Amino acid sequence: MKDYKEDIIKIYHHERVTLTLMIINSILSLALAILSFVRINPASSVIKVGYGDIGGYRDGSWTDLIAFPLLAILFGIMHNFLAVRIFHRRGAGMAKFFIIVTTMLIIGAFIVLVRLTKEG
Repeated sequence: MKDYKEDIIKIYHHERVTLTLMIINSILSLALAILSFVRINPASSVIKVGYGDIGGYRDGSWTDLIAFPLLAILFGIMHNFLAVRIFHRRGAGMAKFFIIVTTMLIIGAFIVLVRLTKEG
């Protein structure tokens, strides 16, 4: 825990780009969590929950969309902790790369969630 605090302080003082990316990651994941909670419609019994093998949509229960808020929490909290650990072990460049990839995954989750909820 002591190393973690020291790494956070080091990121704050010397790696402003990494800190900015971590803040953007947190904001986007919070927005994904809020959007997914707003878009989930428990009133309908069957909604579109995924893409099929041939390109069509699969029907399912609204509880299948609970994966999106869980994904947002995982990306927002755990990936920032992992980024600090990567910063400690591999350096700032690898931590930046990890956060950028996580941000791209969040954007991809936004796109999939919006497409699925518009089809339902």
